[in-house]
Amino acid sequence: MDSLTCQKSCVMSKSKNNSSQSSSSDIESVRIDKWVWAARFAKTRSLAKDLVQAGKIQYNGQRSKPSRVVEIGATIKVPSGYDEKVVVVTKIYDKRQSAPIAQTMFEETAASIEQREKNAQARQLSAFHSPKPDSRPDKKQRRQLIQFKQK
Repeated sequence: MDSLTCQKSCVMSKSKNNSSQSSSSDIESVRIDKWVWAARFAKTRSLAKDLVQAGKIQYNGQRSKPSRVVEIGATIKVPSGYDEKVVVVTKIYDKRQSAPIAQTMFEETAASIEQREKNAQARQLSAFHSPKPDSRPDKKQRRQLIQFKQK
């Protein structure tokens, strides 16, 4: 009976040790698709894998496979809406954390921030030159638009 309880406690202590090791930031090998998902650049792991496979995410300036191992200090180029973020890996987690913790996993470069601000300003200026109506056209206005387009 004692050997059975000893086996159970040994197994339980091993599983506790494994789980505590995987939650720390000292993880040596994490796939790039898993890191992108954990850093909250993609909503799901399959979307993160698809981004990497499609070449949207570049690791140190090169395309990579989803199985590529992420290292601290590596630069990763990630699409973000209309822009691209260039980030430097500061921490490595293999599990998705809360948003404040996920933001500590990377640091965006100054050049990337500057470029995104320039692009946002250019989008605002182009929106100024192409005004949009305040509301949808009513039936009469739609008829006038159709007539104008047919002429």
